[in-house]
Amino acid sequence: MIIYNVTINIHESVHDQWMQWMQEKHISDVLNTGKFTSARMVKVLVEEEMGGVTYSIQYTTDSKETLQRYYKEDAPRLREEGLQLFGDKMLAFRTELELISEH
Repeated sequence: MIIYNVTINIHESVHDQWMQWMQEKHISDVLNTGKFTSARMVKVLVEEEMGGVTYSIQYTTDSKETLQRYYKEDAPRLREEGLQLFGDKMLAFRTELELISEH
């Protein structure tokens, strides 16, 4: 299993609007691509020097190939919407993780 992890720092001034968009639209839009089997959103409990609130959204998929298809077919459109809505008040970085074991 592959986990596509998106870590986002969101400025307090747009936090509530962003949270509503994430919970009601964006995560569903990503799942509706058919390339992920589940998603979870967690809050990072470390205060950032730059301020804002940081979250990690973790999407699970079956393979690296499926994730590559997402990058090619869906990611540009979905990322653009966030940029249009929140611009420089949202900072994101992405990490690919491979699940080794669960206990």
